[in-house]
Amino acid sequence: MHAQRSMKAAYTHAMRDRRIVRNQDSHEFTDSSRGERLQRVMADAGVASRRECEALILAGEVVVNGHLVNTLPAWVDFAKDDIRVGGTRLKPSEQHVYIILFKPRGVVCTNSDPEGRPRAIDLIKHPLNTRLYCVGRLDLESSGLLFLTNDGELANRLTHPRYEVHKGYEVVLGGSVDESDLKQLEQGIYLPEREGEGSRTSRSELRLIKRDREKTTIYMELREGRNRQIRRMMQRVGHPVKKLRRVKFGPIQLKGLAVGEWRELMSAELRTLRRAAGLLAPRPGHAPKAGAKTTSTLSPTVVVKPKSDRVGAGIDVTPNTRILSTAKARANPKATVATKAAPVRGARAPARGTSAPARSASGAKRAPSAKAPTRGASREAPRSAPRGAAKGAPRGTARGGR
Repeated sequence: MHAQRSMKAAYTHAMRDRRIVRNQDSHEFTDSSRGERLQRVMADAGVASRRECEALILAGEVVVNGHLVNTLPAWVDFAKDDIRVGGTRLKPSEQHVYIILFKPRGVVCTNSDPEGRPRAIDLIKHPLNTRLYCVGRLDLESSGLLFLTNDGELANRLTHPRYEVHKGYEVVLGGSVDESDLKQLEQGIYLPEREGEGSRTSRSELRLIKRDREKTTIYMELREGRNRQIRRMMQRVGHPVKKLRRVKFGPIQLKGLAVGEWRELMSAELRTLRRAAGLLAPRPGHAPKAGAKTTSTLSPTVVVKPKSDRVGAGIDVTPNTRILSTAKARANPKATVATKAAPVRGARAPARGTSAPARSASGAKRAPSAKAPTRGASREAPRSAPRGAAKGAPRGTARGGR
């Protein structure tokens, strides 16, 4: 506890003192081939955010192998170097945890609030009791999807403007917003900053959801994260924000959670999020392999694409088609295709008054024909008969007759 208080005090002191020089080489850890940057190693170990770790280094709270490191940059090898922050040695990084929370209004995203207001991390009761950090903070009066993790590298990429991970918001504005204001918001608005002259916001995606005399509801997608950006943009066009909710963070959407509930990301969601942040290579488009099973869009029937050596040429294989076994195909090639939804090109339509078979011909039942065969007539033509033998037979007397 004493070490945490000293680190917080050092961080506060470093943020107030802007005269610290970052490029003085007062230590021996200036070789980039040593490993990772010191602030990144500290953030991955759960000390604080990367920016706060930089402030701790500049404040002289970090010692590596007995040498004080108070300038940046610095590179270390976590597996070999003895890194101590405020006198406490860093331990190996904990298991990474990835959580999404439906943040309610009136909850702050900071981990240290001197006013004692409810915090977002207080709503997370994770069994590992891991120290988590809010990624892409929401202000006190905003609600919606909030991402929390102890993965410093992923958190940095999700919030850095260079990687352009978009965030989607549903915004309710006071009054009726006209088309000119919507176009101005979409193209970008000049916002002054506390330090400096300010700049124009980047182009954003905007979609009108509902508009009447009293209020306007829009969906807005940003690729940068300035402080209270949406509220300041709406104030510039004269339409204050009545309600602001984040509904999307990259590929992750706010679904299946009530206000105040949380859950861990599934492995598939984590992969898509890491891919959006540039930590995984984009998934290339690929065609389904031959012999792979795919699901038809017209019927739940599983379609199996045959190999070229299984079925003879001349059989038109279309989607929603089931291929029979190899023995059946060789014995009777014209009965190997059983169509469920789409008819085979060139196939003869069934005679009037008859019904299509309920299943495929491989051991499945068939619907009875409209006319029962006469007594004494052959129910099935012999398979070993010559080709021309069945041509003169009356229709309906042999099942395999054409």
